[in-house]
Amino acid sequence: MMEKGIVELHEALVNKEVTSEELVKESLAKAHEVQDKCNAFVTILDDVKALEVTDDLLSGIPYGLKDNYSTKDILSTGSSNTLKDYVPFFDATSVINLKSHNAICIGKTTMDEFGMGGTGTTAHTGIIRNPWDLERQCSGSSSGSAASVAAGVFPYATGSDTGDSIRKPAAYCGIVGYKPTYGMISRYGLFPFASSLDHLGCLTRSVRDAAIVVDAMKGIDKYDMTSWDSSNMHLYESLSDNVKGKKLCYIKEICDPSNYPDASKELKEHLDNFYKTLELCKKIGMEVEEVSVDMKLLNALSSVYVVISCAEATSNMSNLTGIVFGPRSEGKNYVEMMKNYRTKGFSSLIKRRFIIGSYVLQAENKDRYFNNAQRVRRLIVDTWKDLFKKYDAVILPVGGGPAKYLDESKNKDYTNSRILEEHLQIGNFGGFPSITIPNGFVSNLPVGINITGNCYDDINVLNIAYALEGQMNYKNQIAKEVK
Repeated sequence: MMEKGIVELHEALVNKEVTSEELVKESLAKAHEVQDKCNAFVTILDDVKALEVTDDLLSGIPYGLKDNYSTKDILSTGSSNTLKDYVPFFDATSVINLKSHNAICIGKTTMDEFGMGGTGTTAHTGIIRNPWDLERQCSGSSSGSAASVAAGVFPYATGSDTGDSIRKPAAYCGIVGYKPTYGMISRYGLFPFASSLDHLGCLTRSVRDAAIVVDAMKGIDKYDMTSWDSSNMHLYESLSDNVKGKKLCYIKEICDPSNYPDASKELKEHLDNFYKTLELCKKIGMEVEEVSVDMKLLNALSSVYVVISCAEATSNMSNLTGIVFGPRSEGKNYVEMMKNYRTKGFSSLIKRRFIIGSYVLQAENKDRYFNNAQRVRRLIVDTWKDLFKKYDAVILPVGGGPAKYLDESKNKDYTNSRILEEHLQIGNFGGFPSITIPNGFVSNLPVGINITGNCYDDINVLNIAYALEGQMNYKNQIAKEVK
């Protein structure tokens, strides 16, 4: 049953074709199977109970929760050794919201440590493997959520997205990843990485399910001053495949195959898939135009992201000392205890990012690096805001092709391909609603496209994705095999 979508599962529950208890049992069994092969979970809640089925679409249906969401009385590690035994005393606001819909969390999903890394290889419990091919990455940081949804453990899981951490794993695993407008879902109870970039969202197997889940998660929250009132925005009820007259644009510098002279067969096929989808957009009544963006801005994306995210992470995670919470380290005094805790607890990647963050925030460096990064961020956001004055959304391919190998020596580096890998960060810079949907296969592995629109224009973005999804055959697809 768990391969079905939310609406179909709800109908089966209401019609007594299946019980919530049976769904929970099936989901738990699949979770253990996927865990053995993909390492998708930090915690599987084997003693979880079924809940009453009501008129609510999510009631009685299992789901997965990324392990950087605070959950009362349930281990919440952020996939880091520094919090390997941490059990919070409160639920994140979004978790409370899901509970109010009688949604059933059956496990906490594995992630890159504190959301950093983007590969699914930095979790304290080990690497996360792609259910389509165990030698490939899921990308990150919402790796476990993507793997488990793609493998059919449950119809949806939560994620967080600071640079592309919902949307790229979705593309690599052949599912949908939706990051709504910044502040639509409260960040209270999410372990912070970079507060001005962090978004909550979900991974599903259809656009419809993504709308249903975010409807349940969203809402203004007194504990998050960046949250806003979206009570008059009903994403699921507003879904429509009538997109005639909508205007899309794509960025020439990102999509032009001639910019990748040493491109592999996979990259060429990925771009070819993208251009075929542009023709599909036109077929269903949308206008599509090519636009040009200054390469200096596009080449700056990665540097801007690294500077801002590392600076904010350094500040946000200064409370991880081993004194207040986390496994306390040995030491002659509290300074030595904190030093040992942070030195031994964090992975090398995290420590590198903290060093970068501390460096760019030093008084003598702040204007040259951090303030300049913020200035370039504003230039990038303003450029996209100008596009949204004319176009309903920007449509682009996700990454340079299918999922990369876990063995980095097998991955090829293409000239200028970094822009293909990094452009999703723009959605975080501007707080824009952004969704990735499946867009076919390359080398028998899924690839995706991304649709990003202006702030608060989530309904428009979802409808464009919904209409495109309806013209393709990738909705509700399950990874063919867990090798």
